[in-house]
Amino acid sequence: MWSEFGRRPEENGSGGTDHGAAGCAFVIGSPAKGQMVGEFPGLGTLDEDDNLLHTSDFRALYCSLLEQWLGFDAARVIPGAGYFPRPALVA
Repeated sequence: MWSEFGRRPEENGSGGTDHGAAGCAFVIGSPAKGQMVGEFPGLGTLDEDDNLLHTSDFRALYCSLLEQWLGFDAARVIPGAGYFPRPALVA
């Protein structure tokens, strides 16, 4: 599961938070390794727009899913796939 937007950590004054840049993704299934990829960025350091700082790239996750779960060459569908370090997602 992946959301197309994250949330800003500060409340916006109307009981919620605004859309932000960093979010989270969950890989669920029998082959899942059961680990956290990346790190919690903390709330003490935000970017210039008050967003959480991402600690891993969603394209690296996509590359890992394509290669490790589906046995497909990620470079065929993700531009610059060789640039992204792949997290190990499969146990």
